[in-house]
Formats: sequence, structure tokens, C-alpha cells
Amino acid sequence: MKLLIINGPNLNLLGTREPEIYGSRTFESYLQELREMLEGEEVEYRQSNHEGDIIDFLHNAECDGIILNAGAYTHTSLAIADAISGIQIPVIEVHISNTATREAIRHTSLIAPVCRGTIAGFGLNSYFLAAQAFIMGHVNR
Repeated sequence: MKLLIINGPNLNLLGTREPEIYGSRTFESYLQELREMLEGEEVEYRQSNHEGDIIDFLHNAECDGIILNAGAYTHTSLAIADAISGIQIPVIEVHISNTATREAIRHTSLIAPVCRGTIAGFGLNSYFLAAQAFIMGHVNR
């Protein structure tokens, strides 16, 4: 199975940005471990702080499933929601923190209605849980 992980704005700062919320580990170090845990599966990774890049990643994806942490765009981007709606590849929304326990603006996801599911609050392991959902066949096309 081929999976694409797309991370949005500020996720390039993992490891140093608000470690009390996001932990002290970089995504790159976690990605190496994730690939080892998912041995036999192909995992590609993209990150951008720019909304248009994320939309292009979605439009140009060639994979079986997308794991998307859109960061703050989760709560503001109809354009990303429209991009998800416009592709045939299933998308799982992930968040490192439990957005329901954070500021009120983070309680509403504009992308959740067009994603197959949402996994939040399990730290970086949210990505592993999303990958498992794809691998175990719990996500329909």
C-alpha cells in the first residue's frame, strides 16, 4: 500500500514549537520510526506552510490513501476541503493534539466533513493509527 502524509503550516517546527502541546520530537525522526513500523508499506511525505502547495499535493497525489494534518488550515480552508472533495483518493484527517480541548476556534474542522475519518489527540501516533486504518482496510475508496 502506498500512503502519502501531508503536513500543513508550522508542522516543520515540531520538536521546538510548543513542546508542551506537540512534544519535543521532530517529525523527521518520527517519520523514520513510522516507516520502520510500517515495513512493507510505501510512505511518502510532503510538508508546506502554503495553502496552494497543500492543494497541489492533494491534486497530484498518486497513492492509495492520504493522511492529512492541515494544521491551522483545518479550521479556515474551504479551498483544501474542496480539493479533498475533488479527488478520488481517501483522506484521513489527523491532529497531534486533541483539538476539542483547545481554543474554541480549533473545535470546528472545515475538512472533517470531506474526510473519511479524523484521528486526534494521540500525539505523533495519530499518524500510525491513520496508517493502520488504511492498511487494515477500514477505509473505503
